[in-house]
Amino acid sequence: MIDLIDRVLDFVTGRQPPAATSFDEKLEIAVAALMVEAARMDNTFDDAERRTIERLLAVKFHLAPDEAHRLVVQAEEAVRKSTQYFSFTHRVLESMDAEERVGLIEMLWKVAYADGVLDPHEDMLVRRIAGLIYVPDRDRGLARRRALEKLAAAGVSVPKPD
Repeated sequence: MIDLIDRVLDFVTGRQPPAATSFDEKLEIAVAALMVEAARMDNTFDDAERRTIERLLAVKFHLAPDEAHRLVVQAEEAVRKSTQYFSFTHRVLESMDAEERVGLIEMLWKVAYADGVLDPHEDMLVRRIAGLIYVPDRDRGLARRRALEKLAAAGVSVPKPD
């Protein structure tokens, strides 16, 4: 409790500015939060989904495994505190070009299929996020196909792409 009071006093008196989150960190948290939300849409967040998210984040943002794990923990907290996707999708729109946004949709499909099953709620979420970040239906469908092909090549049991 004393630590909290000291931090508040530091901020109020200007002795120490609040810890700032960099623009890149905010993007990383936004992307991770959207992935966590996709994993949670079927009311489960299993190890396969967590490993998939951590692996995708590590590759996307060039993170060590422990950094990717910490990012997922931060994203889970951000999702718990948020009541809507706007802050996450807004950060994505500010920070990513059209091709990167399509790549994000592909990653979301990989998360949704990580357990081998696409829940209707996961499907709805990916479609909603695609709309919010201005990814056209055609690109969303192609991203889904690529995700399924890559998962199948990795040995994950998923339905065949259309």
